[in-house]
Amino acid sequence: MASKRSREDAVFKFFVHAFLWFILIIMIVPLWRVLMLSVTPFGYQDKTFGLFVNPAVWTSEAFMQFLTHPSFLTAFRNSLIIMVGGTVLNLLLTVPMAYALSVRDLPGRKLLNILVLIPFLFNPGLIPLYLVVTGLGLHDTLLAVIVPTGISIYNMFIMRNFFMEVPSEFMESARIDGAGELSILLRIVLPLSLPILLTIGMFYAVSHWNEFFAPMLYLNDNKLQPLPLLLRNILLASNMNDYFDYAAFQKTSIQSLKAASVFITMLPMMMIYPWIQKYFVKGTLAGGLKG
Repeated sequence: MASKRSREDAVFKFFVHAFLWFILIIMIVPLWRVLMLSVTPFGYQDKTFGLFVNPAVWTSEAFMQFLTHPSFLTAFRNSLIIMVGGTVLNLLLTVPMAYALSVRDLPGRKLLNILVLIPFLFNPGLIPLYLVVTGLGLHDTLLAVIVPTGISIYNMFIMRNFFMEVPSEFMESARIDGAGELSILLRIVLPLSLPILLTIGMFYAVSHWNEFFAPMLYLNDNKLQPLPLLLRNILLASNMNDYFDYAAFQKTSIQSLKAASVFITMLPMMMIYPWIQKYFVKGTLAGGLKG
């Protein structure tokens, strides 16, 4: 019986590993294709399938055109400001609200949960949001991209559920010793909540980094456009000479420039994620929404 179960477990693990390898290949092949296309010299795009490039003929001209272009560096700086500033604001708003709703004996807790759910379930729409942003005088400022997304109700509920899993004995002992709620949050709850803080922070950071619709809507000044908006403008540009030197097209193609822009845009998130991956999985599982 034990032998039969061990064989079944081995077969199950084999198919699970095979499926995961299949998913990994599906994810890596397009990424590798974009990288190879970005280093392919002009005139070589149609000679191979594109998954491999001869080391003797590859070029970094597409990357150099981006990295040395003033618009790219400005857009990259704007994206960093939006991502860092937005993530900090998100956490400053999400953490206190999640902690307050995680206190089980909070007066009116059920009513507060309902009031929080209403804007989550019934979105007022784009026009009221645009009127509020312009009415506050945030148009043509980076705050127009950061402030409207100050808090995500979905992320707040995930963090709330994580806080509810923190042993209540710790907080009760602190209250008996005379600690206030702010002290409990800062000294007890947050040190135990590193996985969920990094997980929710990653959610917010990726959302801010990839955002292009809000900047397109609120930012008319080209000096304020973030990297995704610049990438969109490049992909839609009919005349690529508006962004790059004419001599660049003698060494690389438009497709290579587009591929390089895509790779550079997603590179920061690819570098950050491996460092917090273990916390990401733990935080997601522990803070998952419950019925």
